[in-house]
Amino acid sequence: MDKFKGLDINADDLYEDSEAGDAEWLQARFEIKELLGLAKLPDLQGILFAIGLQELGQIRDDFTKEERQDLMHIAVCRLLSYDNYYELEGYDADGWPHWKQLAIPPIGRAKQEILLKRKITEYINNVKNS
Repeated sequence: MDKFKGLDINADDLYEDSEAGDAEWLQARFEIKELLGLAKLPDLQGILFAIGLQELGQIRDDFTKEERQDLMHIAVCRLLSYDNYYELEGYDADGWPHWKQLAIPPIGRAKQEILLKRKITEYINNVKNS
């Protein structure tokens, strides 16, 4: 992780026991920070919220607490759709996507967070290449 030497990175912020995996996750966080003009690196929750906004395609300042949770759920479904855990069913009248669960993701918070972090790096790469 030569690229990130000298940074104060929390061990919880990493997702893999390999330097390559950790570097991918940190790179994705740096790219999101730059893209959104943030002052500090975003955490997993912030990234899920941003992906949810991107997938919804509606940006506004007045989302309710429930809508913010729904945005993070949209992000999780989108990310896990890469591995066929979810499938997009369609959109409601307000433009919100609805997903159908096809399989059960790994059990346990740590395993789920690792999977989401990997899928976020994949999502960022897909967005960059589209």
